[in-house]
Amino acid sequence: MSNYTVTFEKAAKKFLKKQSPKVQTALLTAIAKLPDGTDIKRLQGYDLYRMRVGNVRIIYSIDNEVKIINIENIDNRGDVYKRY
Repeated sequence: MSNYTVTFEKAAKKFLKKQSPKVQTALLTAIAKLPDGTDIKRLQGYDLYRMRVGNVRIIYSIDNEVKIINIENIDNRGDVYKRY
């Protein structure tokens, strides 16, 4: 994870807690690979990125100056983009 601190917004924590242990492990493993993970794209019109983990999307922002990755939202593919 290259010495980045990861923070979670309330919505992301809530979604993560609702998932099975298997899904939680998959999501946390993917988050641990940030900011260099695979299948990452920038959201058009926003200073945010998305990472795909199966049918789930992780929306996050990066502050490279202070080395913080903020997990803005985690949700199913069809629902996560409604906010953006």
